[in-house]
Amino acid sequence: MGTRQTSADDLASVGFSVLRCALVTNIVWIGALKFKPYEVQNDEPLVTSSPLFSRFRVRLGAQRLNRLIGVTEIGVGALIAAKPFAPRASAIGSFGAIGMFLTTLSFLATTPEARQKGEGTLSLSQLGQFLLKDTVLLGAAVLTAAESLRAAALLAGPRTS
Repeated sequence: MGTRQTSADDLASVGFSVLRCALVTNIVWIGALKFKPYEVQNDEPLVTSSPLFSRFRVRLGAQRLNRLIGVTEIGVGALIAAKPFAPRASAIGSFGAIGMFLTTLSFLATTPEARQKGEGTLSLSQLGQFLLKDTVLLGAAVLTAAESLRAAALLAGPRTS
């Protein structure tokens, strides 16, 4: 293996570490904010216009729903962070994040406030722009899932048939 390949591998390793830490930080921090009253208000347009979440909103109320989401996000973030100790659990957390980000991206379609009024369907409001960043976080979750599965396979060792 040449020096350039080693340098590229080292850079990729650092990049994956930064990506995982950033993903965990975003998920856990935003999850912790779900316990703040202002975050309950911020999430209202999203949950009330979502076919799935509006039902939970009616059953649980806004505050309890946000707390449930927050606990889920903190749990997912903790699982993703567990890769050095439990790569399989980390993969599960990453797959949970994939589901979470697909759900939040669905709000682009279900939340009228995600689009700038009078500017057409492709003109995102500030809320829509906030949601759109989840495409990047979705990609990060896919990559951390793959990296965790690879690490779990290495720990398991070769399979004998």
